[in-house]
Amino acid sequence: MTAAKIRSASLDDLSALLQLEDSFPEVDRFDVRTWRRLLAGKALTLVHETPRGIDAAAVLLFRARSSTARLYSISVATSARGQGIGGRLLAACEEHARQRGCARIRLEVRSTNSSAHRLYEASGYRVIAALESYYPDGEAAHRMEKVLIASSDGAP
Repeated sequence: MTAAKIRSASLDDLSALLQLEDSFPEVDRFDVRTWRRLLAGKALTLVHETPRGIDAAAVLLFRARSSTARLYSISVATSARGQGIGGRLLAACEEHARQRGCARIRLEVRSTNSSAHRLYEASGYRVIAALESYYPDGEAAHRMEKVLIASSDGAP
């Protein structure tokens, strides 16, 4: 492997995914059981892999009969931040959602996570709701959304 690539994750990536979340607050980390369930087909999990290993991941959820995908998690290793990896993973998630016929993507982000807000806003997401005490530690979140496919009448 000579270059970085984005690919679907498998159970073989479990330990790397657990390590990747070490930079998250403990209450926001997925445990082994959650990762196993997500990797068993409950979600689309994409990883960014370099010759040194996995340095970023994103989890995208789809619901039956829903035109809205949900970005459940995106994480970039501290050592890999500032290189545009989060943006590339986000774009890959958006493309997968479009291919599945989703008209929009929604996500929740801590209201204090300014770097994530910058990433999402630069990618065309907008805040559609403020959610008080959303996280287990009581912190508020912003629900954000991006329209992927315009409706047939031209409205987003």
